[in-house]
Amino acid sequence: MKLNLVSNASQKIFTGHGSGYVAVNGERHAGSLVVTPDAVRPDWGQGGLTGLTEADFDYFLALTPEVVLLGTGARQQFVHPRLYRALTAARIGVECMDNAAVCRTYNILVAEDRRVVAAILAD
Repeated sequence: MKLNLVSNASQKIFTGHGSGYVAVNGERHAGSLVVTPDAVRPDWGQGGLTGLTEADFDYFLALTPEVVLLGTGARQQFVHPRLYRALTAARIGVECMDNAAVCRTYNILVAEDRRVVAAILAD
């Protein structure tokens, strides 16, 4: 059986990451951002981890993902569950991990055609 990789060139995927940056489809980003299979949005999380509010998580409701992967910088940290209570009520999962793990996990889920959102906080 012949197998061919089918990829959608318009999908946004992580192509690199390092200290203080991530790359999406080859383009480097140094600040906080949200990545969906359709778009890169630099309009989220500008206050960093300690500045996150319930409104920051309500932002994801309109995107209707199955899961939100929250990248908390160079190391894994957790946010209080009250911040993402609306997502939990909408049956949207929230996973906190370091930025490198978000990049890897997001790419796998996108390849599986899952509705995933990556929210990367700048270091």
